[in-house]
Amino acid sequence: MNRPDGSPVRVLVVDDEPDLTDVLGTALRSEGCQVRTAADGSSALEAAGAFHPDAVVLDWMLPDIDGLTVLRGLRERSPSVCVLFLTARDAVEDRIAGITAGGDDYVTKPFSLEEVLARLRGLLRRAGMTHAPGDHRLVFADLVMDEEAREVTRAGETVELSRTEFELLRYLMRNPRRVLSKEQILQRVWSYDFGGRAHIVELYVSYLRKKVDAGRSPLIHTVRGVGYVLKQELKQDLKQGPGPAAGPAPGEGSP
Repeated sequence: MNRPDGSPVRVLVVDDEPDLTDVLGTALRSEGCQVRTAADGSSALEAAGAFHPDAVVLDWMLPDIDGLTVLRGLRERSPSVCVLFLTARDAVEDRIAGITAGGDDYVTKPFSLEEVLARLRGLLRRAGMTHAPGDHRLVFADLVMDEEAREVTRAGETVELSRTEFELLRYLMRNPRRVLSKEQILQRVWSYDFGGRAHIVELYVSYLRKKVDAGRSPLIHTVRGVGYVLKQELKQDLKQGPGPAAGPAPGEGSP
């Protein structure tokens, strides 16, 4: 994620859970962001004054002052900063209070890293802080994902996906031709504190294949012992010997 001038987007992550800030910080840095973290409200306001973030991921329940108070302080210093609440407070009245107080979006814990990153991309894009208008569409071969409309098509036909299937496909499409391990997928697609095992990844990949690849040239491939990759299989040119062209070798084209 880059600003219009090409410099990295700056994100401040405010939470008193070190594991959470580590995971989010690593994910954001992998997106090209500059990241600072703070474990309480006072440190967050101090960091914001020195770091000048474009976006803040903010917990509501902090050890010293609450997130709404931090939000007011952030808005006084920088009215245009994008603020995404990330909190365990999931009651409707809490969501309303957070947005009414000036928060731009609200995600409840436990959360999917891919969803948080997508929400941040959307906030920054709408605020004009990133330089890629229209980048809400991911395209690979004949597979198209509209991240904002949460719609997927393959060869022009709509593909209906569950929320988890959508996040899994989004992660694959944001990393085309890159082999992703089951551990990486678990961390990015399922909640950061999810205690599940790798078999859940295998299960959801199988669901996704039935919807995305069924009856079509497969795009989702297994790399045995490693993980999964989104790629197109290219047909290898057959070497021509003397005389008539040889037919396919036995077993050619099989997985």
